[in-house]
Amino acid sequence: MKLRNIAIIAHVDHGKTTLVDAMLRQSGSVRENQRVDERAMDSGDIERERGITILAKATSVEWGDTRINIVDTPGHADFGGEVERILNMVDGVVLLVDSAEGPMPQTKFVVGKALKVGLRPIVAINKIDRPDARAEEVLNEVFDLFAAMDATDEQLDFPVLYGSGRDGWMNVNPEGPKDEGLGPLFDLVLKHVPEPKVEEGPFRMIGTILEANNFLGRIITGRVLSGSAKPNQSIKVLGQDGKVLETGRISKILAFRGLERQPIDEAIAGDIVAIAGLSKGTVADSFVDPSVTIPLKAQPIDPPTVTMSFIVNDSPLAGTEGDKVTSRVIRDRLLREAEGSVALQIEEAADKDSFFVSGRGELQLAVLIETMRREGFEFAVSRPRVVMKNGEDGTLLEPIEEVVIDVDEEHSGVVVQKMSERKADMVELRPSGGDRQRLVFHAPTRGLIGYQSELMTDTRGTAIMNRLFHSYQPYKGEIDGRTNGVLISNDSGEAVAYALWNLEERGPMVIDPGAKVYQGMIIGIHNRDNDLEVNVLKGKKLTNIRAAGKDEAVKLTPPIRMTLERALSWIQNDELVEVTPKSIRLRKLYLDPNERKRFEKQKASAA
Repeated sequence: MKLRNIAIIAHVDHGKTTLVDAMLRQSGSVRENQRVDERAMDSGDIERERGITILAKATSVEWGDTRINIVDTPGHADFGGEVERILNMVDGVVLLVDSAEGPMPQTKFVVGKALKVGLRPIVAINKIDRPDARAEEVLNEVFDLFAAMDATDEQLDFPVLYGSGRDGWMNVNPEGPKDEGLGPLFDLVLKHVPEPKVEEGPFRMIGTILEANNFLGRIITGRVLSGSAKPNQSIKVLGQDGKVLETGRISKILAFRGLERQPIDEAIAGDIVAIAGLSKGTVADSFVDPSVTIPLKAQPIDPPTVTMSFIVNDSPLAGTEGDKVTSRVIRDRLLREAEGSVALQIEEAADKDSFFVSGRGELQLAVLIETMRREGFEFAVSRPRVVMKNGEDGTLLEPIEEVVIDVDEEHSGVVVQKMSERKADMVELRPSGGDRQRLVFHAPTRGLIGYQSELMTDTRGTAIMNRLFHSYQPYKGEIDGRTNGVLISNDSGEAVAYALWNLEERGPMVIDPGAKVYQGMIIGIHNRDNDLEVNVLKGKKLTNIRAAGKDEAVKLTPPIRMTLERALSWIQNDELVEVTPKSIRLRKLYLDPNERKRFEKQKASAA
């Protein structure tokens, strides 16, 4: 059977995963009466809730006498480590672009990677049935994007299809006909994407996707570059420096058939397969025949730009809601995550009770935290910090991101003002249709931490912000942080409604009545710029007077709900977010008030 290997690349929410669903159905890989969840490729709970693809996944369909291996890649730049590796595994890409939004920052990110490795894209303009569709303008924007990224003449001569992934049709004509379904897309893939290049020699494969399986152990997915492999065959794993990391036998070879992974008797050159049986080999390592001594070249990966501390939970409520609380189990879990994510770096602190975790952005780290708390872990995390670098002349460099904000015209003024406060430079302002404007900034990463929720408030939820790592540039100076202090509990127990009601004039609360609190825990936001210790356990004094209106129930203002992302961006450097399977609490780094005062004095004398 003939082979084709393609990746589907696009910006977040432009319809990649929905299109793959339609391809599975129309190729017969999924039976018409088979019950399949919508967005079947987004298998993780967090992926479904957030509507984003986090981990790359492979599948395959058969069209005529050809098997097409399809990889559904993440569109968010925080998960770009996945994208880079995937593109070295395929021979062609389908670039999906929304007919109204056009090319966006992550489109630019993945297209740049695809063009760099020499792939010739097929452009599919999706969601053509949108009332605000502007297909011809979008096509021109795609061409300009390719030209700006130094595409070759062959890459600029790309074929174009129009259609709707949700309705399951694509055609060279924007008006249809629609009755051919996705046939024109399948035919174009067979015609435009070359067959996999196969090299001579023994078995060689580079690890691209890593996952853990309870029954088979570590499973490595990759494309076989040369030779073939069978179960029980001896192979070795080479690191990028050529050193032998381990030798072992392949226990099982799995291939992608529709949504299922099935065991096969032989992996042939050019195919994308998963192998099990090795315990150390990971992503970017070379899995080769024992006779091979030179490793395969792996794609260099963009550096992490954000880091945060994961700390063993030492609060008085530690261990009451989660069952994985010790530094050993947290360390093992983080190292396991780093094995499968090349964009993630883990470093153990000297005290052995905390770990520095660095990644591409807050979203990547927030997803890791959310995944771990759902698995029963309990720990505390610090505010995200950006990863600085020293330039060749000794100057301090910081990561700068390209930020694209689509916003209603009436709100553009406040967006420009807030971004300038964050040391951002505006590089473009243009209309984007329907009384909306597109603002493009180059902004320091540290200034963007926590801006998403503020942007939603300022624009009444109408703005769309997209970010992409741009470059390292000289440090842009201090950025004003949070101006309010916090209300801190001075004792441990359960918060009393009457006490919270009495404290409302001091500022809004972040906890509910009845919530468990402890000394040093943050229970509210102070109206002033200083921190204030308060008593939230103080109930109403009992009297023997029964006067009308004396014993009415107190009416509390609803507390501010701190989501994980909001909490991470809101806390200061001397505060932590305590994460458990059931709760997200805010607390001071030092719970004892005397220790806090000592820390403040040290900070003041150092300044």
